[in-house]
Amino acid sequence: MTKENIILLADAYKYSHHKLYIPGTEYIYSYLESRGGKFEETVFYGLQYLLMEYLQGAVITKEKIDEAEATLLEVFGRNDIFDRSKFEYIIEKHGGRLPVRIKAVPEGTVTSVKNVLMTIENTDPNCFWLTNFLETLLMQVWYPCTVATLSREIKKIVQQYYTTTASAASFAGIDYILNDFGFRGASSVESAGWGGSAHLISFAGSDTLIASTYAKRYYNAPVAPGVSIPATEHSIVTLLGEKGELEIFRHILDTFPTGIIACVSDSYNILRACKDYWGTELKQQILNRKGTLVIRPDSGDAVQTLLKIFEILMQEFGFTLNEKGYKVLPPQVRVIQGDGISYSSIPVIYEALKNAGISAENLVLGMGGALLQRVNRDTQEYALKCSYAQVNGKEINVQKNPLELDANGNTRVSFKKSKYGKQVLVKENGVFKSYAQSEAPQLADELVTVFENGEIKKQYTFDEIKKRAII
Repeated sequence: MTKENIILLADAYKYSHHKLYIPGTEYIYSYLESRGGKFEETVFYGLQYLLMEYLQGAVITKEKIDEAEATLLEVFGRNDIFDRSKFEYIIEKHGGRLPVRIKAVPEGTVTSVKNVLMTIENTDPNCFWLTNFLETLLMQVWYPCTVATLSREIKKIVQQYYTTTASAASFAGIDYILNDFGFRGASSVESAGWGGSAHLISFAGSDTLIASTYAKRYYNAPVAPGVSIPATEHSIVTLLGEKGELEIFRHILDTFPTGIIACVSDSYNILRACKDYWGTELKQQILNRKGTLVIRPDSGDAVQTLLKIFEILMQEFGFTLNEKGYKVLPPQVRVIQGDGISYSSIPVIYEALKNAGISAENLVLGMGGALLQRVNRDTQEYALKCSYAQVNGKEINVQKNPLELDANGNTRVSFKKSKYGKQVLVKENGVFKSYAQSEAPQLADELVTVFENGEIKKQYTFDEIKKRAII
């Protein structure tokens, strides 16, 4: 039993569509694509969660129809819009299972934008209205796709600066560079789990625990793919006031004498904390540890703060030059920047370190709202559009092709021009391309049937998805 009544999971205006489609309509076929946006590539991820949580099995029941009828009468104030017989038919003919077929590119697949990623069509001509009724719910796959895409694009940046400034030995730690701090800033637990698991396709660092739960529950991850470390927050470090900060720092090192431990150090004076406390009073204890202290600034301009911190730490703890000629702190000391981290700020920070002769391997990152929350459907311009129909037995290629006016009043072709016909996604010389089925009958379709008539036909594991998305 799903947690929500699927009959109520559509935009309100869609309940009138069964009457508004032209009489004789039998089949509606629609496709999903990223029409463009911030990034040239997009990662497909998250559909399996929707199928498992909302669509599989007998999801239409009399009780749900009764609830929907009462609610929609209140919403519309009239009784000639919601037609309960449409849903009763699904119970009588299909046992409450949805008569639709969904095909999709394997999850984790990376394609250029403007390619078909998913298709949906009704399998019963009496349920032609159901295809786009499900658009509202299915379109929400834009969210995990966009988070997965954003996380992967940041990994490209990290790899770029590691290639330029970091030692070969440090490359093994790239998966732990970007840590998900976004749980508290996400709009819901579901968002944190769904979007947080998308981040784990490219990186392993995460404090969003529910993300690992989702990866295990919906994608059969054998172990939690998100890992974390013991770390402080300001309530711990400020407990004895400014004069007691050093005592708190010492207690933290005593509590975890081995392994990685992170400590927020900007409660009062980050420069004093780095120079006098970590770099002087506690220096020998830190260097004697079998593990790493990760110092966390959490305020001020990130670039200026980091440059000053690294100057102090390298002065107090010393440094070596790696094979590329960049400075590296002793392995017992590292820094994490978790304030103000975004896709746009990360290359600025790395470039400043590079220009100062500091290796990227000295720094790890924490990203919160900008990872899980500062995205929307238009980040990658996701849309689901009808491209094919059958009316009274006649096959029709459907397409929208808007004429637009620009800011000067001149006409232009819209990027919202949609595809037509049943779609296939093919590989030509290793590159994904989308065609109308009639235009590429000889090429193998990369879209796979994942759902049909209430049953999930194909499932993917989290490990499979991660392998597909490797850069």
